[in-house]
Amino acid sequence: MSTTTDRTTELQASTSDLRIRALDPLPAPRELCEDLPLGTRRGDLVATTRREVRDVLRGEDDRLLVVVGPCSVHDPAAALEYARRLAAVAREHADDLVVVMRVYFEKPRTTVGWKGLINDPHLDGSHDVHHGLRLAREVLLGVLDAGVPAACEFLEPTSPQYLADAVTWGAIGARNPESQVHRQLASGLSMPIGFKNATDGDVQAAVDGCITAASEHIFFGADGQGRAAAVRTTGNPDCHVILRGGRGGPNYGAAEVAAALEVARRSALDGAVETGLVIDASHGNSGKDHVRQAQVVEEIATRLAAGESGVTGIMMESFLEAGRQEPGPLPHLSYGKSVTDACMSWPTTEGLLAELAAAVRDRRSVPGQPSRRES
Repeated sequence: MSTTTDRTTELQASTSDLRIRALDPLPAPRELCEDLPLGTRRGDLVATTRREVRDVLRGEDDRLLVVVGPCSVHDPAAALEYARRLAAVAREHADDLVVVMRVYFEKPRTTVGWKGLINDPHLDGSHDVHHGLRLAREVLLGVLDAGVPAACEFLEPTSPQYLADAVTWGAIGARNPESQVHRQLASGLSMPIGFKNATDGDVQAAVDGCITAASEHIFFGADGQGRAAAVRTTGNPDCHVILRGGRGGPNYGAAEVAAALEVARRSALDGAVETGLVIDASHGNSGKDHVRQAQVVEEIATRLAAGESGVTGIMMESFLEAGRQEPGPLPHLSYGKSVTDACMSWPTTEGLLAELAAAVRDRRSVPGQPSRRES
């Protein structure tokens, strides 16, 4: 028996994990969530804002969804300061806008680079994932404490177990709308999920992602104890398309919006027709130019004010300071400036939020645009 066991171990050693440097067990998701509980007040905020976002996307609430905040969170203190500022402005425009803060912890890379706060929280290549997971949850709870609902992009299929209970709105990024793993993941998530068009600009990939995620699935995953499990989902009916431009150029114009809705109709995606579209003013729609991004938002606001239908939400990348800087340890960084994509400054963002709110009010006065918000 011993000889057989030794031989089996020897064979496994020669064929398994040949390129794995280490396996570092993580805490069970339930353990972290119990250490940093959501609590009743925060949970009520998440549940309420999920319903509000869903109603806006379905056209049952005539406000505009605005997902705004840093391209990625790298400095918890700066992110929470941003949340406090955003909370005050969101309250001011609550009759016209449903404001959700971008609180992104996972950053997909075209090749290599800093992968986000969870993967490398110290921005120094130490990849302290244990600390990153805890820090990410602490930031989410802090944002909710400021009174602002949170949005995340879901990249790793396991990370939602640690964070998703605190998230109001989620996104599947442009590199992943065709990924079966991400479509299955979205089918089991509890909040509205936006699928971005592919990096080449293909909207059909996002539409197909929505259709797939609305269906039931069975796939490999993990339970609250971190154990491997066969996950069975009911499907997510609150998926929608995000237009973010692509290699061929921007796609936020009225003609592109109409074309995207037609793709959804031809694909029998009734939900996308009813929920309209969200436009990402950054990325391919502005060439990742934060100055141009503000102009894109202004153009969209003008169209909304004139009564254009089909656009139910907008995404903006914004931080305390304009522009971007190269990532590195916090003591060497400028406070409140992005380390990934360039962001608009807070003063610019504040002005754009007011402009979008005014556009929603103007849209209500356009014939054929009755208010659908329940008092």
